[in-house]
Amino acid sequence: MGHREDLLAGAKRCLLEKGWSRTTARDIVAASGANLASIGYHYGSKDALMREALFAAMSDWADDVERSLREEASSPATAAGPAAEFEAGWTRVLELFGKHQAVWRAQLEAVMRIEGDPELREAFERAQPEGQSGLVALFHGIPEEEVDEETSRIMGSFYMTLMGGMAVQMAIDPARAPSARDLTEAMRRILSGPRPGPGPAPEAGPGPEAGPAAGEGPAD
Repeated sequence: MGHREDLLAGAKRCLLEKGWSRTTARDIVAASGANLASIGYHYGSKDALMREALFAAMSDWADDVERSLREEASSPATAAGPAAEFEAGWTRVLELFGKHQAVWRAQLEAVMRIEGDPELREAFERAQPEGQSGLVALFHGIPEEEVDEETSRIMGSFYMTLMGGMAVQMAIDPARAPSARDLTEAMRRILSGPRPGPGPAPEAGPGPEAGPAAGEGPAD
């Protein structure tokens, strides 16, 4: 590899091991075997290199998910209907969440930085449409070019929302994060309507004061 590729690999390693904020330019140099001047020459700044490293790490995660879902596509569960396909797909994805937790922690940290980093915000905005269509393609086993704009916007943003929420829950307390079966059951309940359990009986309030019935005049 050349210095540019070495720097990217070193930055990605530092990002996953130390996080964005704790990674210094010297850390990247030590991890890559390059030199400080080469960061500016190839990427312009350390932050620009860290942005490239983040999206490269997310791409690695997507490739791993795609390989896993391809294996799932030939399983009997996939032929059992959309609900079974949804649950089987999320079972695989959640397995990979554990493997790639560092990637999601890095992404969450980066998202918290976008208010003060317009270039990082722009990078996320550019990547979002492709990420949405990519998720639809991954979960449904279709080529990404077959995902139309409306499907990408509606279904892709739904999958992205689930992914982001799952990343937060996994970061806070993995033991309490929903399973694939929980997600599937939640979808069923949402579509069929809420099923609240029996609540406490309402307290009896004071009845109306005795008086003439509506429409009646006072008694003689």
